[in-house]
Amino acid sequence: MRAQEVLNLLESEPPHSLATSEVAVRRLDYQGIAYRILQDFPRSEATLAHAEELASSSQPELLSDVLNARGALEFDEQRYEAAEITLHHALDSARQYHLSRQQLAALGNLVRLTIVNQRYSEAIDQSLAALDIARAADMKSIEATLLGNLGWCYFQLGDFENALDYFRQAQEASSRINITGSSFYWQGTVAQSYQELHEYEKARQLFEQTLDNATRTNNKQLMGETLNALVRLDLMSGRWKQAKEYNDRALQLQSGGQDPADGAETRMLAGRLATIDGNFAVASKFLTDVVEHPGKPDSLKWEALAGLAGVYNAQTSYSSADEQYRKSIAAFEQVRSAIERDDLRICFLARGIESYEAYIDFLLRQNRALDALRIADQSRSRTLAEGLKSGGRPGSDTQPFRPQALAKKLNATLLVYWMGEQHSYLWAIAPASIKYFVLPAAQEVEPMLKSYREALFQSRDPLQTGNADALKLYSILVQPAEKFIPKGSRVIVLPDGDLYGLNFETLIAPDPEPHYWIEDVTLTTANSLSLLASATARVAPRDKTLFLVGNTVSPSADFPALPQAGDEMQDVEKYFPPARRAVLTGAQGTPTAYLTSQPERFSYMHFVTHGTASRARPLESAVILSKEKDADSFKLYARDIVKRRLSAYLVVISACNGAGTRAYSGEGLVGLSWAFLRAGAHNVIGALWEVSDSSTPQLMDKLYDGLSHGQDPATALRAAKLSLLHSGTVYKKPFYWAPFQLYAGS
Repeated sequence: MRAQEVLNLLESEPPHSLATSEVAVRRLDYQGIAYRILQDFPRSEATLAHAEELASSSQPELLSDVLNARGALEFDEQRYEAAEITLHHALDSARQYHLSRQQLAALGNLVRLTIVNQRYSEAIDQSLAALDIARAADMKSIEATLLGNLGWCYFQLGDFENALDYFRQAQEASSRINITGSSFYWQGTVAQSYQELHEYEKARQLFEQTLDNATRTNNKQLMGETLNALVRLDLMSGRWKQAKEYNDRALQLQSGGQDPADGAETRMLAGRLATIDGNFAVASKFLTDVVEHPGKPDSLKWEALAGLAGVYNAQTSYSSADEQYRKSIAAFEQVRSAIERDDLRICFLARGIESYEAYIDFLLRQNRALDALRIADQSRSRTLAEGLKSGGRPGSDTQPFRPQALAKKLNATLLVYWMGEQHSYLWAIAPASIKYFVLPAAQEVEPMLKSYREALFQSRDPLQTGNADALKLYSILVQPAEKFIPKGSRVIVLPDGDLYGLNFETLIAPDPEPHYWIEDVTLTTANSLSLLASATARVAPRDKTLFLVGNTVSPSADFPALPQAGDEMQDVEKYFPPARRAVLTGAQGTPTAYLTSQPERFSYMHFVTHGTASRARPLESAVILSKEKDADSFKLYARDIVKRRLSAYLVVISACNGAGTRAYSGEGLVGLSWAFLRAGAHNVIGALWEVSDSSTPQLMDKLYDGLSHGQDPATALRAAKLSLLHSGTVYKKPFYWAPFQLYAGS
């Protein structure tokens, strides 16, 4: 039922005999809620104040309902401190009268406040705890709200995949119990997630449906939010006229005091559109208002600061533009640094990546390629670097930024990629020179990457079939920098975005005849130039010790025994004298045994096991070991790996998907390889996809043979791969030799 219809139904006063009854309190409560939905905040305040007075004096068991409604109103008015006090009173009242539904309503609204105050870890924990209570009590409406709140937590953290999942659940839960207003709202948040995941057509279709539903039900708050979302979508696609029309409608709502969040986002978007139109004074006024108003969300502030930079740039006030871009990034980083948990912080760059991208574009237009590279590198591997720094390792800010000197020290060409929405870039860094190249936008490259990965997964031979994607990707990603890369040289690739899932060795170089690029170069993958610089001081250990874990007891049918695991274990351990190796195998190879074996003692670590990669929760990725005695636990989780400081020169994860399956903006693939790097390993070899139990022992034998003869990990791994590529057997296909990738740590 629409809010106005509710008000029409409740217009008549109850008879005098019911003046202090439950009916009277409920009527005022529902009226106050309806006025809030219609954004008539003064009437809502007055009505709920009357309801609270009546409930306190005559119907105290209803007080928690009224206080919940008042807390929701204060939240919409952005009176967050008052809302928190009110909702805690509501919770206390609900507990006094043992009212489960009202307790959960208060908890749900308190979660919203925690989100606004950017205490995301706390909000997620609160929501999950309340969700268990709601499900146990079969309170479907509150369950739907809590699912949506979880979606907002993850959305605000930049984890749009998890946000989409929870928003869908919230929409479906609301639809099942016919709460159409909530269903429409969560439909809009589903669309926002699609937008952030670059599925623009899906987003547009849902936004248009949501706007239609909001208009039909006269839900002005949802109308305003959806109009703003459509403005953003049209700005991305360059549809300025349509964006302006949507923004004008949102401004009309604001002028009537009916726009959500006091019109902050609407005015910020109006400022961006005014900049495009050349109305710089108007743009500056809108954007400055958002920056200076103390109640605006921080995300709007750093976006507005970037918008002001755009205004100055358009007026050729380049020093002022530079200052505003730096302020924008600083505002973003201040919020990011307050997020305590690694698993929540790793995805946050997605919220501020537009500011970084705009600043990099600006610097390159100013012919400041080195500064642009420095800013790009500043955004990379922050969580990884912070973890290493907290453990006494060099952090990202301890080294001067001299990329050419780094290339000279490593005797390598460094290829640094930035995959952007509007522009992508490649910096080629050689000891004697540095140059950047403009590449196609990410959305043009991503379909080719996906198609090529699928071909590799299907065990095809791209060289034999002349795979067009492999040739095209080489021409886009490598060919511009060819003159910086002599044949037989070392290359360190610092990918970005979906490029993290690509093994560059499998790209097909066309001259003098088509061949895999591995034939020309020795390749390593790195996370950031700053971390790479700190790694240059790390040398191969003189005293080589091995910690070998594998050939464990199958814990379940999902993880059957690996027939060749024993052979691989023998192939590896033969390169280390018995006195210089420790082996965990069979029933003794449990997670607890690993954690209590002092893994920090060893210079080499090798795992021959199953592995799992969690896309939704990357730190839930795990090495599969034997079951603990008297327990069902058998997973060595990435979250536990990062807690145990390592100093290993090389960790080899001979397991499927050891590198992870999801690339996070700035952090790259996060999974087992990332976890071992985060724990302090200097180099890690992990797999990009499923590995073959038949060919892997051969590859590992060749790897350690090379290492035993003094080769560095990159050289030894390349030689091992080439032995399969040149074998003349089915193992020449990249499916067998290419999943393993070397990651340089610090």
